[in-house]
Amino acid sequence: MTADAANALHTLIDLIRYGASRFNAAGLTFGHSHDNALDEATALVLHTLHLPPDLGPAYGQAHLLAEEKQAILALIERRVAERVPVAYLTGEAWFAGLSFKTDARALVPRSPIAELIESGFEPWLGGRQVQRVLDLCTGSGCIAIAMGHYNPDWQVDGADISDEALALAAENKARLHADNVQLIKSDLFNGLSGRRYELIVSNPPYVTNEETDALPQEYSHEPQLGLRAGQDGLDLVLKILRDAPSHLSADGLLICEVGESERHLVRLLPEVDFSWIEFKVGQMGVFAVECRELIAHSARITELAAQRS
Repeated sequence: MTADAANALHTLIDLIRYGASRFNAAGLTFGHSHDNALDEATALVLHTLHLPPDLGPAYGQAHLLAEEKQAILALIERRVAERVPVAYLTGEAWFAGLSFKTDARALVPRSPIAELIESGFEPWLGGRQVQRVLDLCTGSGCIAIAMGHYNPDWQVDGADISDEALALAAENKARLHADNVQLIKSDLFNGLSGRRYELIVSNPPYVTNEETDALPQEYSHEPQLGLRAGQDGLDLVLKILRDAPSHLSADGLLICEVGESERHLVRLLPEVDFSWIEFKVGQMGVFAVECRELIAHSARITELAAQRS
């Protein structure tokens, strides 16, 4: 950008509009907290100016200092040149109405499970009493910490195999004062012996190898450990379905995100009564299933899980 062009940008709205135009012209991919250039440019500008995401439109005509404009333009150019998700550039992502520290140690928070957390997991819990909850494959800790935030009477465990992800989750736990959340290193359920829960929530890796290899450059900045899950994306999900009954109460509930691998799961286990959850934007590959349903079909689930490495 020339100095004359930069000098033509004065207001907060000017910078947001310019950022969105640059992003669209560069053909960027949006899949990390935002699904379009305008929202992503808005998030970048407001964060850089230390302003809240719900800033009123009256501030749009506010003029920027030269150093503020320089900082924003530098991030816009990094977003275009390096294809880094905005959440990694700013170090912040919003999830379930909460601000989380975000960096390349874990995936950018973006699960539709946020909507379930804010609605108290109803009607899926059906009013059942919940005391102990597990977030399996917790990553940055966003699901575990949000559940603990909105349900201070719950005891929430967040488990992950990655030391780096758990370190980031610990920073987010401190950031959001989530004293009712415990973080545990565990390869799926292997480190959770003897623990049982009324509710298990999981957003595990579920992207097929082929789809992972074909992902746009933005996703290459995220840890592959959080994405890649075999030929049909179900290598971890089948093990979760197999082992969850050993960690659920008799009337416990499992909620799990499988994304586009939903079609593979339905093909493999047509006899299992998965309840596919409808969100405000439609179906997003998230199911709820009762513990008793998993027990009823444990033989077939165990057979399929045994075929995975």
